[in-house]
Amino acid sequence: MIEPLEKPAMPPAYIYKLESSPRMISRFGPFTSFQVNVDASGNNILGDAANEPSISVDPTDGNKIAVGWRQFDTVQSDFRQAGYGFTTDGGTTWTFPGVLQDNVFRSDPVTNSDETGKFFYLSLLVNTFCGDIWRSTNGGQTWVEQSPDGGAHSGDKEWFTIDRTPTSMGHGFQYHFWTEFAACEFGGFSRSTDGGATWQTPLSIPNAPQWGTLDVASNGNLFIGGGDTGSGFWCVRSSDAQNPNVTPTFDQVTTVNLGGSLLFGAEINPGGLAGQIFLAVDRSNTSTNGNVYMVATVQQFNATNGSDVMFAGSTDGGATFSAPHRINDDPVDPNKWHWFGTLAVAPNGRIDSVWMDSRNAANNIDSQLFYSWSTDGGVTWAPNVAVSNSFNPHEGWPIQQKIGDYLTIVSDNTGGDVAYSATFNFNPSTNQHEQDVYYVRVSPSGVPTPTPTPAVTPTPTPTPTPTVTPSVTPTVTPTPTATPRATPRPRPTPHPRPTPR
Repeated sequence: MIEPLEKPAMPPAYIYKLESSPRMISRFGPFTSFQVNVDASGNNILGDAANEPSISVDPTDGNKIAVGWRQFDTVQSDFRQAGYGFTTDGGTTWTFPGVLQDNVFRSDPVTNSDETGKFFYLSLLVNTFCGDIWRSTNGGQTWVEQSPDGGAHSGDKEWFTIDRTPTSMGHGFQYHFWTEFAACEFGGFSRSTDGGATWQTPLSIPNAPQWGTLDVASNGNLFIGGGDTGSGFWCVRSSDAQNPNVTPTFDQVTTVNLGGSLLFGAEINPGGLAGQIFLAVDRSNTSTNGNVYMVATVQQFNATNGSDVMFAGSTDGGATFSAPHRINDDPVDPNKWHWFGTLAVAPNGRIDSVWMDSRNAANNIDSQLFYSWSTDGGVTWAPNVAVSNSFNPHEGWPIQQKIGDYLTIVSDNTGGDVAYSATFNFNPSTNQHEQDVYYVRVSPSGVPTPTPTPAVTPTPTPTPTPTVTPSVTPTVTPTPTATPRATPRPRPTPHPRPTPR
């Protein structure tokens, strides 16, 4: 077995003095991104780094939001901890109380919430590849460890979900899967029936999917979306994981065509992924209830550079999937990166997708956060909307040459809450911008929609001044007309490779 490309290397770094600067509020048209990782006085911390954010929102009170991230106290070390922040005013101001455990090497943060507003935080112990679950009952202000350290089993690129349907047999169950060949013990899947306090002995999932996520349908069926680190993608179903009296089995495995291959070590994010695989299930009371959706950042089969955000959907419970659909709607250009693609489904069935995008950068690296949505089950998508100022993702690297491996979104009936990393803050001591975590609200309602154009001519993009508000493109009525393209023959699947945490 190949060793993980990244392993514990540095102890906690001694920090002589914490310096600060005003927190960043970055405005772009109608969108405002608020810095999350601020100090006790609400200021930016100079010299640190924060990336790979995972967001949770209280479904009973949208003003209460929590974000977990990888916290590097100094960019001079790869030592990182489980940072977290919370807001009680819908994301305008944030409090960063600290980390889950001081001086404990942690990574791969994943947060989630149940339907009552309890927040949960899954964190990976880097030294052992084992994970544990933490719970907050006060909107992310404080966290209590539910399982012992490492008690949730786990492995590299772990993810978990919660059954939120009160009528489901498995209501409240937590399901957790990870990269099986880079784990603390045998297996790649586990279940907790007691809120994360104890976890069953791990099981293997058919095809050992990696670098993905999972979700639960309103009937209690569990769906896992993952791949083989190349062009192989699967949707795996368990219809009995919700039954506490049986050992879960996996009764359906569907191959999904997402039009290309995942990327690790690509130019846009050299030390990590260009994006992982996201799966979401529609639990709305609409005609799309039960639909299963998958999104991945891939390099298309006929390309040798760049990446696109590709979508596929299932209307029959994951038995079959649509042809891949390119969500980013700019003219095809193999030099452009559309990366960190993710999605979420609103209670009313709308699908939201956000990603990083270099379409407007002359250097093909500087990126902006982009947004699109679909109200017809992913058949058509609204014209893409730029959400943030441009930033250089190659600055502020904390020893690792990456800005994490993902960003996340949670959707409600009117829009979505997004946590992402960007380098808007400038540190004069290093003459570089810094990686920080930001929150922004996106919404189809009242959002200026750009007029689609037949071509995009790249123009030089200087280092942005994030507080400058560019002019807003006049609003037009979105008329999604995108049509899935035919997909060339898949190329051979690469041998599975481990990924940095």
